[in-house]
Amino acid sequence: MKQYYKLAFCLILSTILIIACSKSGDEDYIDPSDPAYKQSNGTAGPVRFDLAQTPLPKLSDYNFFVGPLKDQKPGYKVIPYEPASSLFSDYAHKKRFVWMPKGTKANYNGDTKVLELPVGAVLIKTFYYDNVQPDNTTRIVETRLMIRKSTGWIFADYVWNSEQTEAFFDLNGSFTPIAWRDENNVIKSTNYRIPSEAQCVICHKKKEIVNGNEQTIYIPIGIKPQNLNFNYPYSTGARNQLTRWIQIGYLNANFSLPSPENTAVDYRDISKPIALRARSYVDINCAHCHQNDRHCDYRPMRFAFNETGLPGGVGNTNMGVCVDTQDMQGFAPELSKIVTPRDITQSMMYYRLNTTDETYRMPLHGRTIIHEEGLALIEAWINSLDGCQ
Repeated sequence: MKQYYKLAFCLILSTILIIACSKSGDEDYIDPSDPAYKQSNGTAGPVRFDLAQTPLPKLSDYNFFVGPLKDQKPGYKVIPYEPASSLFSDYAHKKRFVWMPKGTKANYNGDTKVLELPVGAVLIKTFYYDNVQPDNTTRIVETRLMIRKSTGWIFADYVWNSEQTEAFFDLNGSFTPIAWRDENNVIKSTNYRIPSEAQCVICHKKKEIVNGNEQTIYIPIGIKPQNLNFNYPYSTGARNQLTRWIQIGYLNANFSLPSPENTAVDYRDISKPIALRARSYVDINCAHCHQNDRHCDYRPMRFAFNETGLPGGVGNTNMGVCVDTQDMQGFAPELSKIVTPRDITQSMMYYRLNTTDETYRMPLHGRTIIHEEGLALIEAWINSLDGCQ
């Protein structure tokens, strides 16, 4: 009898293990037909919307999230992701997700180029603050979408209501005051700028030659393999993001992961070399304008990660080290170099990062206040450099 119970127990245990292993086990990818999914979330079903009708009036119309919209709990095949370094946006926190239509995959075109997402794909980025004053609450300000249509990428921004129950399509641009308590228990505030479509275009545009004619297209910024080549803390454990995209069918497996030399890092990671941190910082904050065929391509520096690590000092030149400023009127005469080694008072880059004046500040858009930690990083990097020849 004891042997019978022992055998029955083993059979039951084996069945449980088989069932468990037959599913991904990751709450981000639960099949919406699963009764447990319906019970726990109150809604079920895949993302479903008419691409031809986009942008839709409300964020909830896309069915990207389950449960209360403000919880930002991703629905079926709505996958969270994160770049190694994040664009500074007035200290706003961000949640990022990607969704692709059934049966489609992204293509890899190089470590430094944005992944080529299929028609119908959507990139989702929500901007929010914790410890918002006076009640120390969380407030979501906006959710930006980039939607891949057959004619190219379009923008759709959704501004959240004060009740935090819905976000409504609005590409006109606006300001909203906000104050919050930061991680150091310091109260900060800003008149947060929600971008207009014209401002979105400046950062996301790229010039291309098509059939001999120059055209302007719009592209994402952060979804480059160099930025995603690290482990993300999924609900079932940390895994490399690129590997995970392949596993769930979101990315063709026709490439090798970027080498360490071709991988950006988190610029906040003080264990990394200062030059690598600075390169990663300017790549995510500046390179979308300061590279060939972009908004500021006429300036004599290049900030893309793959252009700042070149041998023979070329990388430093691309970062503006010892490079003369050109036709930049209205600045003090001592700011004659983009970067002057060991002298922030004679470095144009430092000056423009250290002002909120819209006439002079950099980046042009995306911030209204100074990024103190980023500025300290650039100062440390400038002070680490050797002098000009």
